[in-house]
Amino acid sequence: MKPSSELLTPTNHALVLIDFEGQMAFATKSITMEELRNNVAVISGASKIFDVPTIVTTVAEESFSGPVFPEIETYYPQASTDYIDRTSMNTWEDEAAYRAITGTGKKKLVLAGLWTGVCIVGPALSALAEGYEVYVIADACGDVSQEAHERAMQSMIHMGVKPITSVQYLLELQRDWARQETYVAVTDLMKKHGGSYGLGIHYAHNMVKHA
Repeated sequence: MKPSSELLTPTNHALVLIDFEGQMAFATKSITMEELRNNVAVISGASKIFDVPTIVTTVAEESFSGPVFPEIETYYPQASTDYIDRTSMNTWEDEAAYRAITGTGKKKLVLAGLWTGVCIVGPALSALAEGYEVYVIADACGDVSQEAHERAMQSMIHMGVKPITSVQYLLELQRDWARQETYVAVTDLMKKHGGSYGLGIHYAHNMVKHA
């Protein structure tokens, strides 16, 4: 019994978090900021729990776009993480970012960021052109309108990008609830940021404890 090679594992990919900054968030309308921040927390926490190579990029952080989301800073504090600041809209066209991403040696890349139609389409299609398998976490991306987000996603899917969701990303890495070394961290992450699903886990854990 062999799992599909299409599935993500903790060791077969790198995660790239692109431009999750205040200035970009202010105009994001395709998803509520509460949902987006929770989803960003889920994927950031997931990559930390499973020790996934993770690159955080910003654009004009100090002069225009501002700091990264606190949810990223929680798991990848700037004091100990080399955020890559750029001027280019396409992360793939920045030499330092390109070296960091390709330097992971992973042929599967998972992307998330703001805005979908600018910050994600560019590196996604560029990576595809160089032979990488590209996954985009659709509900951890946002754009200036629902139309902008959906058209960008459709365009990338048409070109070969694989769309996934934030919870799918986390659970694809966990894969088996018998994996005890990450079970507590994963369920704690979902209790905090997993909405109604996380509340269900909280309820179940407490009911089983008192049963």
